[in-house]
Amino acid sequence: MIVVAGGSGLLGRLLVGDLLAEGRQVRVLVRDPARARDLFGDAVEVVAADVRQPEEVRAAVAGAELVVSAVHGFLGGRGAGPAEVDDRGNGNLIDAAGEVGAGVVLMSVSGASPTHPVDLFRAKYAAEQHLRGAGVPWTIVRAPAYRETWLGILAATAGSGERPLIFGVGDRPIPFVSVADVAAVVVAAIDDPTARGRVIEVPGTPMTMTGLAHELQASRGWHGSVRHVPRPALRVLSVLARPVSPAFARQNRAALAMDTGVPSGRQPRPGQSRPAHGS
Repeated sequence: MIVVAGGSGLLGRLLVGDLLAEGRQVRVLVRDPARARDLFGDAVEVVAADVRQPEEVRAAVAGAELVVSAVHGFLGGRGAGPAEVDDRGNGNLIDAAGEVGAGVVLMSVSGASPTHPVDLFRAKYAAEQHLRGAGVPWTIVRAPAYRETWLGILAATAGSGERPLIFGVGDRPIPFVSVADVAAVVVAAIDDPTARGRVIEVPGTPMTMTGLAHELQASRGWHGSVRHVPRPALRVLSVLARPVSPAFARQNRAALAMDTGVPSGRQPRPGQSRPAHGS
């Protein structure tokens, strides 16, 4: 039995589909069971659980041989952000997996670091360290930004004017990856016993945010110049919006980090893997 936490999300739903195609028995841990049942029907066991609640997590992973965490709190509001979900929530999953003798595959982010300016990256790093010290078979998969996520954001900001809104200058190459490619790497890591004890880095294809916006416009037959939110405005919003909308403040901080560039984070220890193949 493979338990997928966050199985109805962008990555999780593809991951579950790939596992089902392999004939695997899958249990999906989600906060919204109705959504998961709409996606998968009776093909999977759906369990309603909140990773922030240790008792719920323990019940959800009972009988599992492997736990895959595809959860994130990047868009979460107060009390449901990266600190609560990606750090402590993943900690609950890891501890529960250890209690039943299950291995863990943790979905993390490229550049995860204790000093990263974006809280999601710090929380993912904390979860990685928790997993390393938990005494369970583990694999960490780090991936860069998802193309589909940012194409969706650009499309939403374009509205009826067909002019996507770019947060910042938009001229810095950013590694983007297709979520389907990430799902394939995670499944390969699940199937490969030699992936245990490894950090697998999924590669991205560098493209500027402006280039991605132009690609979106070309695919939809849109015209007109793109628009920009200046970097100073991103800095102000990342601070002033925090008391009212932590998620919005977080998005502005992340956009600023992507637009200006940040340190790539901790390098793998000797014996860990940086290849981009998942095997």
